[in-house]
Amino acid sequence: MAEARSYRSDPAVPAFADDRPIVIFDGHCVLCSGFAQFILRVDRRRRFRLLAAQTPLGAALYEHYGLFDDDYRTNILLEDGRVWLKSDGSIRIFVGLGFPWSLAVMGKVLPRSLRDRLYDVVARNRLRWFGRRATCFLPDPQDADRFVG
Repeated sequence: MAEARSYRSDPAVPAFADDRPIVIFDGHCVLCSGFAQFILRVDRRRRFRLLAAQTPLGAALYEHYGLFDDDYRTNILLEDGRVWLKSDGSIRIFVGLGFPWSLAVMGKVLPRSLRDRLYDVVARNRLRWFGRRATCFLPDPQDADRFVG
């Protein structure tokens, strides 16, 4: 987890409802958008909400955590006012999706440095390997309430 002052007290971050976990993702990345669609499909409890990094709020949160470039090489998980990045965030998301996805917690047997190096390899190559969407991913109308902003 990244340690930083709370986004809740940062005047550069617009106020938003954060009563449920929020996954911030690169809406132009095919892999990241696919992950967002996966969350929408398997999160039967509707626990997670989503936010594209390309929105003003998404960009403000990336900047708040020192992720200034527009490459969005990590998803961000906001949960209970805390931020989770890279492999820790991904594992927490899978755990939150319930069984069988929660078995991803076994990934924690690997040291975080190794998990994050593997995450970084995929993140650095994701656009080349999976492609880039011409437009930012937008929800279907029936899922609009699952998105922040």
